[in-house]
Amino acid sequence: MVFPAHNEEGRLPATLEQTAEFLKIQSYDSEIIVVENGSSDRTLAIAHQFVDQIPNLQVIHEDRRGKGLAVRTGMLAATGEYRMFLDVDLSMPINEVNRFIPPILPRLDIAIASREVRGAVRYGEPRIRHIVGRGFNLLVRLLALPGLQDSQCGFKCFRGQVADELFALQTIDGWTFDVEVLFIARKRGYTISEIPIAWYYYPQSKMRVMQASFRMFADLWAIRSNGWRGKYG
Repeated sequence: MVFPAHNEEGRLPATLEQTAEFLKIQSYDSEIIVVENGSSDRTLAIAHQFVDQIPNLQVIHEDRRGKGLAVRTGMLAATGEYRMFLDVDLSMPINEVNRFIPPILPRLDIAIASREVRGAVRYGEPRIRHIVGRGFNLLVRLLALPGLQDSQCGFKCFRGQVADELFALQTIDGWTFDVEVLFIARKRGYTISEIPIAWYYYPQSKMRVMQASFRMFADLWAIRSNGWRGKYG
């Protein structure tokens, strides 16, 4: 499990504790990777405090900011047969993780959490945020990922070999990185399955939808252009 962590000193302790307790009772081996990048608070120091308490925890520091950069660093550092990145806020409860891997889910290339497909439930999300998010997703479907209802939920699982291939080709370090990774996956013939989840909105979310939208729109054009130019192989 990979947690990108930028200025997460408030939420990281509870998330690591919950994750460690969840993994203790699972039958499979596991690893937790926290990638702290560019924080101005005590996120890195707090993450290191947990290394002695959680034997399978690895902490990586990056000077540069960017969620995409942090996720790429963690996914390429991971060694598991299945690798999942998760938002530190755990807006998807940690016990949902097993629904993304065998034996509950058949062996797939990529399984992504979805707040939009049948069976998904959203809790507490402001209406304006939902409307803006759906507008961006419409552009994603038109320009890059037709048919995928929710490319932006921060919980995605990849087979290890697939992760090694895709994240090595990722170029976007910001919020739109996962659209790029899924776009590359489609071009290379990998299957993507959307898993309906229960999702909880937390007001302290780092995503500022309106502020990020313009940058994300530009990233979409860059992804499309890279595809036309054959940059992704």
